[in-house]
Parts: sequence; C-alpha cells; structure tokens
Amino acid sequence: MVFSVAVAGASGYAGGELLRLIAGHPDLELRTVTAHSNAGQRLLDVQPHLRSLAHLTLVDTSPETLAGHDVVFLALPHGASGALTAHLPAETLVVDCGADHRLESEPDWAAFYGGDYYGAWAYGVPELPVAGGKQRDRLVGARRIAAPGCNASTVALALAPGILAGVIEAQDIVAVLAVGPSGAGKSLKLPNLAPEILGSANPYAVGGVHRHIPEMQQGLRWAGAVNPTISFTPVIVPMSRGILATATARLVPGTSAAAVRDAWERAYADEPFVHLLPDGHFPRTADVLGANTALIGLAVDEAAGRVVTVTAVDNLVKGTAGAAIQSANIALGLPETAGLSTNGVAP
Repeated sequence: MVFSVAVAGASGYAGGELLRLIAGHPDLELRTVTAHSNAGQRLLDVQPHLRSLAHLTLVDTSPETLAGHDVVFLALPHGASGALTAHLPAETLVVDCGADHRLESEPDWAAFYGGDYYGAWAYGVPELPVAGGKQRDRLVGARRIAAPGCNASTVALALAPGILAGVIEAQDIVAVLAVGPSGAGKSLKLPNLAPEILGSANPYAVGGVHRHIPEMQQGLRWAGAVNPTISFTPVIVPMSRGILATATARLVPGTSAAAVRDAWERAYADEPFVHLLPDGHFPRTADVLGANTALIGLAVDEAAGRVVTVTAVDNLVKGTAGAAIQSANIALGLPETAGLSTNGVAP
C-alpha cells in the first residue's frame, strides 16, 4: 500500500529535509506541499536541490489543503500547528516537527514557550530507553506523533541508558552542544548570518533558558530519573548542519567502567540507527551528515567520577525529519528503516 502525504512548511529547512527523504521512500507518495509567504511558487524556486519534485507547487497551509491525505507532516513554527491539527481527521496520521505537542507538563510549556497549550502526543524517538522497554512501543498504531527537538533527543539518547541501568545520577548533568545554525530555521536572524558565525563559536541561551531543557528532563524521567537537573549550553559553530553533544553525569559510587559500557551496549545493541562506538572511539559530525544515525562515544572519567558521552547527529535528519519518518513508519506498520539511510555523505 502507498500512503498519500502532505508536508506543511515545505519551504523551510526541516520541511525540505522531509521532502528529500519522502522522495526516496518506497511507501510514501508526496502529493501536497504547503507554505505561507512562498505559497504560489514552484517548489523548485525555494528548494532547488529537490529536482525529482519539480512538478509540485506550494499552496496555502490550511486544514482544507491538508485534509484527504493519509499522512500529514508539519514543519511549522512553534505555536502554529496546535490549532491547525484540531481540524484534521482523527484517522489521519499527523506528525508535528514543531514543539507544540512534545511536553507533557503544561507548566513547563508555559514557562519555556508560552501561549496556548495543546497537549502531548506520542514522542517520536523510537530508540529512547524508557521504563519497561523502548519509546517505539508507544508509537505503534499512533495517529498523533510529536517529532523531537534535535538537542533534546540527542541528550536523552546519550544519557537515558545510564539512568535506566542505575549507573549514573540524574542530578548535576552537564551538556554542551556544538550545533549548526540550520536548527534555528530559515528566517533571517542576525546571530545566524554568515559574517557572524564564520570563524567563530557563539554560545546562546546560556543559564538554563533554552526551550529544549524540559524536553530533555522529560525523556530522562521516562527512563527513571527523579527530578533530573541539567545545565545545558548550546554553541553555534560554523557548519550548516549537525550536532556534537558532550553530555556528562556523575557516576553512581562503586560502579565499574565495565558496568557503564554494558548499560549502553544493552540499550542499543539491536538498534539500526543508534550505534555505540568501540571503547576509545568518538564520533564527528561529518560521520552522520545526511544519515539517520546517532553515533555515541562513551568514556568514564575516573578522576572526576563522571560518565562522558559524545554524540553526533545530523540535526535535520535524525534530529528532526528522519525521526519523524522513522516514527511514521512504525505507526503505519511499515519497516522502521524504510526510506532512511545509515550512510552519510563524505567528505
């Protein structure tokens, strides 16, 4: 069976990545692409790299243009999808790549986002270890899925195995992420202009104010953490896409390095897209460019009494569009890996 697909917000970076992946998917047929200010233009005018989709024209984003499809992917600004999805049929699979449906806590939404709260959907990180299994179990048959925040899912995947196994503590977690500016979207913003970032590394949202912090804590609570605390500092670096996340946590006293590695190996041994690297090896963002993979390097800093993880993802693939399609595959009963690759692009 081939499923008909609409993508809202198709003119942006996340929308463009959804289109690229859907174009190569054997079971998804892209029929409708929507935008706001770019409505009426040929898709190729705003996404010229998508040559196989030259026949498509961007139309207005509305419930009417999105209705009638089997699957709807939303790549809209935060706050834009909540009201829209209320008008879509219950039987339609809707995958939201924005933040509107990620958080279970309404107070967290009010504190970090503000505006109307539309409730939480099934969280689209299938490999995430949770009490009793994996997050993918909650995606089977789902018709409303929230794709993750790229920073949040990267940190949660990096540390959840240690929380679940009881080898790291949930307080005093520190995460510093080098991120590409594509994660901030396509709109013109002074801090993301080339003259501002080329030759420089620029921290932002310092001091516990980044919107992905409650999402990180939520993922770790699902793995068993009680009142997790995370100091998160993102740093924009001059690469168009990618995340290199260094996340550390206190080692539970008396835990051996072998027990630490065993926790991560057990968590991800059979996962097609999350790979634990051999002892002493650490990933680069170049290793995951264009791929739906998360590569994790793991070490124990004996002197500091901390576990150190270094995780690389492509923020537009595994961090957003790839996670959305992987989750949709599960919900639709398709092979989880359909349309997705573990092979990156080099150099």
